[in-house]
Amino acid sequence: MTGPVDDAEAAEAAAAEQVAKETARRRRLAEVFGEALPEAADEPTAQARDDQWYWENRPPHHE
Repeated sequence: MTGPVDDAEAAEAAAAEQVAKETARRRRLAEVFGEALPEAADEPTAQARDDQWYWENRPPHHE
């Protein structure tokens, strides 16, 4: 007969095993496909540009 302590330990072991499997799966996917998005994706900040920058970086067909 198993007691509540054994059941709790078994549930905890099963949860730890599931976490380990998920971690290994994510690691394999990252090795194959790379990391598509970083964990903490910050929004890019807008940079203020003056007219001079646009003139210097305009495509040749706009001359």
